[in-house]
Amino acid sequence: MSEFKQTFNSSLGKKLIMALTGLFLCTFLIVHLGGNLLLFKNDDGFAFNVYANFLTHFPPIEVIAYLLYLSILVHALYALILTIKNRKARPVGYAVQAKSDASWSSKNMGLLGSILFLFIVIHMSDFWYRYKYSGSMNYKEYRTDLSSGVTQSVEFAPTSTNFENSVQTENNFEIVRVKDLHERVQQSFSQWWYVLFYVIAMGAVSFHLLHGFQSAFRTMGWVHRKYTPIVEFIGTWFFAVIMPLGFAAMPVVYFFTRS
Repeated sequence: MSEFKQTFNSSLGKKLIMALTGLFLCTFLIVHLGGNLLLFKNDDGFAFNVYANFLTHFPPIEVIAYLLYLSILVHALYALILTIKNRKARPVGYAVQAKSDASWSSKNMGLLGSILFLFIVIHMSDFWYRYKYSGSMNYKEYRTDLSSGVTQSVEFAPTSTNFENSVQTENNFEIVRVKDLHERVQQSFSQWWYVLFYVIAMGAVSFHLLHGFQSAFRTMGWVHRKYTPIVEFIGTWFFAVIMPLGFAAMPVVYFFTRS
């Protein structure tokens, strides 16, 4: 046990933990983007609100969510520890800086990580905390005609303070009542400063993943002449380009078309 503890207390051990938590967060980003793309459906938030309700009321998903929160904190904490340790190891900069082959993103991971952590705090307080604990969320009722498939929505005011959601069938109509997180999304994305900050944060995500995704595989020793170019391609085009653009498109589209 002491050797195990010593390994993970070493610099290499901390980097390994950062690599594992970082790859777990990359997996979450894929799922999160897939769910958020439901915002582009022109259904008054029906699919997105049902998705949000499922995420917060399905026990296995809730367990994974708390593992996610823990991974974010551990990833950020270990990044801070390693940054401080590296600076203490070299308290005085060199008089002449040698030219480095390191990319801009690798040199500024601390700055990028700080922007992302601030974004996560604001983002979670604005959506996750309000949805789960604020008690200020409005509700929406969706009535789907089972014969035609047409869905209509109206505001819904629960009579009980303990009401969370309901699904029932009545007179050939499926009636779904859920918290209206879609309304909160519209409100947030109607503010120019929030949209700007969101886009800047997605830029930070892009540069952070441009270096971080490939670095995680190197840290774990998964370097191979045949497969490393594949990892670099996925890290560059999928995680550092496509995914940040997908996330950034949501606030921009909402601001210019739905606010």
